[in-house]
Formats: sequence, C-alpha cells, structure tokens
Amino acid sequence: MASAPEDEVLHRTENGVSWITLNRPEAMNAVTPAQRERVIALLAGASADPAVRAVVLTATGKGFCAGADLRGATGTGNSPGPGPAGDRVAGDVARMIRLGAQRLITAVLDCEKPVVAAVNGTAAGIGAHLALACDLVIAAEGARFIEVFVRRGLVPDGGGAYLLPRLLGPQKAKELMFFGDAVPAAEAERLGLVNRVVPAEELPAAAREWAERLAQGPTRALALTKQLVNASLDGDRAAALAAEATAQEINMTTADANEGVASFVERRTPKYLGR
Repeated sequence: MASAPEDEVLHRTENGVSWITLNRPEAMNAVTPAQRERVIALLAGASADPAVRAVVLTATGKGFCAGADLRGATGTGNSPGPGPAGDRVAGDVARMIRLGAQRLITAVLDCEKPVVAAVNGTAAGIGAHLALACDLVIAAEGARFIEVFVRRGLVPDGGGAYLLPRLLGPQKAKELMFFGDAVPAAEAERLGLVNRVVPAEELPAAAREWAERLAQGPTRALALTKQLVNASLDGDRAAALAAEATAQEINMTTADANEGVASFVERRTPKYLGR
C-alpha cells in the first residue's frame, strides 16, 4: 500500500491536540486508500502518545469528505467501486470493506483520545460516517451530511448501519439511507447528529476551544468513559454495569484521579497531566 503524500493529509500537534486534516480540496476530499492508511496510523499514534490528549479531524476547501475515491478503487480496499463484476470472486468485496472503510471508522471509534470532527463542508458516504464516528461533531453552517450510497445503488458501508440507528433510532436512520437526501447542518443538529453549528469562519476556533479543553482534562478517565458509552449501546445492563465498575477500578490507579479527589478536598482547581 503506497503511503499518502504528506500534503494530502496534513498533521500537526499543538497544545496537546493532534490536528488531522484531509487536504485534497480539488476532489472534495474524497479519501484515497493511501490517505485512509495515514489517518488510521495517525489515530493509532495519538492513542499511544502521552503528549496527545485530544484529536481534531477536519479538512480543507469546501468539502469535509465526499466519500471514498472511487476512481481506481476496485481492489484497493477502499470501496466496492466501479469495475466489471466478473473480475471479482465471492468474498472480494467483503474483504475490501472489512480491510478498508471499516478499519477507518473503527480507528476513530477505538482511538483512546477524544476525537472532535470539525466538518467544514459536505460529508457524504464514508465521509459522513467518518464524521459521525467522532465523539463530538462541530459543523459549519454550510455543511451537509448525505447517505449517498442509495444514489449509486449501493448498501451503506463503513459502519453506517451501525452508527446511524444508535444516533437517530432505526426509523430516521432508514429514512436517510433509503432516500439519500442531503441533511443541512442545522437539521443535523436538531436530529442529534451534530453537537454544534457555527459560522464557517468560526469553525477552527470552535474546534480548538473544545479540543484544548479536552486536552486539559483527565485523559485516561475520558478514554474509559468513551469506551463505556460506546460499549453500552451493544450490551445488556449487567455487562454495562460490570464494565463501569471495572473502568472505575482502573481509573482510580491514575494520577489524574488522585489529583481530582485531592483538588476537591483542598478546594482548588485540578491540574490534570493525562496520566
């Protein structure tokens, strides 16, 4: 797998925040396999790096991500894509999806640091799922979310049928997936797909504010909280309560938990170090 040129996925770390920026504005940031692998690697790196305590996922230009780059995508693991079906054998498409789009979405869901999506424009197909897999979503006023798969005669992939019912309930999720209509940012906020909508020029500052606030928080407690919330949607009450107790047991061994309790007793503002 060829690696993406560094200028196609920009990356910097500032004030404990890893900024990951898709940068193919001429293609509305339709994600290539090489870009996908770089984003996955950067998210894994954020999990492992104690100096990184939050992540922002955003893009340049007018689009957040127009989905998978279908040009030459067949056989790349990015999407079923175009191409003669006779060239494929049973299992090829499932393998492409499993190793491609699903790995990208899973990388966001499993990142041990909170991930903020700063959606600057259209998020379609896997691009919508990339945003919605994030822990918090801030959208520019002109952003749109589109379950575009039905327009191409495709089944939603990249975790869409997993993510949307959990965010919207099954009836509304099916409406979006059956019709493929664009959902403007304000409507997405009303539905609960988006946490905040801001003017386009305020998006970077809004994302920075939240991300840097998260970066000052108790990083391990946030990671465990993320795991608990995500897992609670898949299991029963007993499993959720058992996981909660285990998470608290683990968290109480961290320096930040001790600092949080000590600061409360001493009536001062806690200073968390992410450890």
